[in-house]
Formats: sequence, C-alpha cells, structure tokens
Amino acid sequence: MYRYIIEDTRHVPPFNEPASLLTIGTQPLKLHHEELFVRVFGENIQLGGTMNSREDIPHANIRRDAEVVVYRDSLWFDEEFFTYFVEKARKTGKACRAAFPASDKAFHTYTIPLTKGFEATLGPDNKVLFLCDLWYFPNGYTSEIVPLPIPSEAHEIGFYSVPDFMTMEQGDLTHYAPMRAVISIESWVHIYFATIIFGNFGRAGRLDRKIERSVFTQLKLLWHAVVEQKQILSASGAVKIGKNCSIDPSAIITGPATIGDNCSIGAGVVIDNCTIGNNVTIDAGCVLMMSTVADGCFLPFRASLYLTAVMENTIIAQNTCLQMCVIGRNSFVGAGSTFTDFNLIAQKPMRAANIDGELQSVGQIVLGSAIGHNCRIGSGMVVFPGRMIESDVVLVASPQRRVISRSITYEESDHHFIKHGDVHKRFYPRKDEVHEPESTWDSW
Repeated sequence: MYRYIIEDTRHVPPFNEPASLLTIGTQPLKLHHEELFVRVFGENIQLGGTMNSREDIPHANIRRDAEVVVYRDSLWFDEEFFTYFVEKARKTGKACRAAFPASDKAFHTYTIPLTKGFEATLGPDNKVLFLCDLWYFPNGYTSEIVPLPIPSEAHEIGFYSVPDFMTMEQGDLTHYAPMRAVISIESWVHIYFATIIFGNFGRAGRLDRKIERSVFTQLKLLWHAVVEQKQILSASGAVKIGKNCSIDPSAIITGPATIGDNCSIGAGVVIDNCTIGNNVTIDAGCVLMMSTVADGCFLPFRASLYLTAVMENTIIAQNTCLQMCVIGRNSFVGAGSTFTDFNLIAQKPMRAANIDGELQSVGQIVLGSAIGHNCRIGSGMVVFPGRMIESDVVLVASPQRRVISRSITYEESDHHFIKHGDVHKRFYPRKDEVHEPESTWDSW
C-alpha cells in the first residue's frame, strides 16, 4: 500500500501555518493522517510521493503494482469515514473518489461553509455530490474514477430548551452528531467544527447509537458503573483515563471523555464530554464542557471552556470564559477575559473569514473567536464573536482597548508600542513574508 500526498501550503488565518501543522483535537493534522493510515492498513504502508495539486495526479507516476491512496493534507477525516471509504472502494474494484451528498445535514451544515476545497458533480441519481480530495486506486492511476458517496448518518444532539431570542426562532440550539465526518481545514471555524462537533459530539453520537443498538454495550456500561459505584457515564466504560493522573475525588467527570497521561485535575473541577491531552493541569473550580485541551496546557482555578478547542502549551488563566473558540499553541489568555458568542442586537447568522480573508456566513447563530499561536492576551479583555487575533500578537488591556470589536493583526500588537516589547519574538510570519510588511488584513 502506498500513499501520495497533495501538499496544501496555504496559510490558515489567524495561525499563519498550513493546515497540516495545525492541531485538530489533540494532535497535528499531519500526525493524525499518519497514525490513521497505520491503524487502517498496518505498518506496511509507504509514502509514494508528494504533489502540489489534484491536477498533478495524472502525471505523478503513481505505482501500478499496489493499492494507492491519494489525499490532500489539509483534508481532515475521522477513522470511521476513512474506513468506510476504503472498504466500499475495495469492494467495487474500481478507482474511487470520496464524496458526500450535498443534502446531508451534517456535511451541509459544517463541511461546506467557508470552503473552496470541494468540487460539485451530479451523482447517478442526479443529486448533487461534493467530491473530496481523497482517492483510492486498486492498481495505479486511471482516469476512470467513480465517485463514492459516504453518508454521515448524523442525528441531532444538543440543547432542546433554549429561549426563542437565542435561536432567532429558527429552531433549537442543536448540532448534528455524525457517525462519519470529513472537512477541509481552511478556516479556524473548520478547526472548531472538526475538533468539537465532529470530534466530541461525533463520539457522543456514536456512543448513543451503540447503546441504542447493542444490549452488550448497555450491560458493559452498567457493569463498570456497579463495580466502581459511579453513575453510568462517569464510570470507566465511558471515561478513559491515562497513566499517572492525579484526580481529586470531588472532581466530576462525565463521559464520553478521554483524559491523557500525567494529568492533574483539582478539586471541584467539572468535565463533561471533553478530550484532554497529556501533561495537562486543570486546577480547582474549572468547568469544561464539550471542549478539547491539547498537551501541556495549564488552566488555573475557575477557568471555563464551553465548546472550545485549545492547542498545545497554552495557559487559560483564572476566571476566563471561552465559548466556541479556537486558541493556538503557546499562547496566554489573561485572567477575567470573556470571549462572547452571541450578537446582542443584530440577531443573524455569524460571519467569519475564509482562507482568502473574505467574510462569509458560517450558518451558526452563536460562534466565538480565534487566537493564533504565541499570543499574549492581557487580563479583563472582552472579545466579540467571530473575531481573529493573529499569531504573535500581544494585547494589553487599557481604557483605549479593552473591548476587541474587530480582528487584530500583528502590526497592531501592543508589544510594538510598550516598554521592553522587543523581547516578544515573532515565530509565525505570514506566508512568503520576509520583511515586516504593511497589514494585508481588512479591519472589521
């Protein structure tokens, strides 16, 4: 088995990095692909080569003596999606390209907005399909490629009792939890969807489905709860805890949840349907709901995360509230900061920037904000929904700037103007940027 990679070198704002290097869940997308291929195909998989675009595939000298998979390295897909695609493609005996129906609720809601990475075509039933940059060739390249539609089989999950002014009378504040998921990482919003909706919600949806359909699963969860004298979703059947963890007895952990190795969880902590990486410290009184925290992060007392993804080695200080946000690696968010997720007056679907910086509707009525890598955000800041703070930015709270009502670029960072600001180094310049250019971002 060989794999060929289409390298997407575009930078995803506000991180100023290609998607393959960004953390989805608790690991970089590139590492996710490598481990996924090993789990599906075993150790006997080799890298056949790389290319720059899908147009290079016919000229890539793809081997003809073995199975081949070609994929774009900015395309995130979970194990369930990939396994389904490979199994169905092998059964056809033909060259196949992964696709999904445009009418699929989960893909329509999360995968299509802000995205330029899919091609539309008509399926055999004259219904619209979106083609993914994921191919299977049983015996080398051929131009005769058939689309292979993959359903998400999503079901609705979330909050069913929300005041009308929050939902704008468009329905309940719910999400579609998919059994299989794919998304092109071209915006920070896609990281949020992949990590939180397709990751944590998807995991919860699959557990719900197994409980509904399998008596064995029901008995297994019940057995763990009885033996451990815990509630069913707090026992080890639904909560996976790694090695060498220190968890205070008063902490409440509700599954499905995964906690990595060498973690410390303090008194009164509440964790509900979360994914926690390795070497994470969560101190007393923190509340994490349906969120993901990557390796090496530190949350002092009473920090709150709600549907939020935090990348490696980041500090979320005390009394800070993050809602539906994505925070880059090696960043600091100061105490008492609040990231809002709801327009108080203009009640309409949120807008966010795509990979080209163009504002488009996300299709969500609530949405947080994004902070890049190596940022330092001072205490007491308030950040409006849908805004971005570029990598390497420092913001110091002041009477002139305490409420962030528009996106902030590196050129607007406070470290350019404060004493000793030169000690803060820039590690994530924009693509092909050599010198310090004028801002190319549009202000909001």
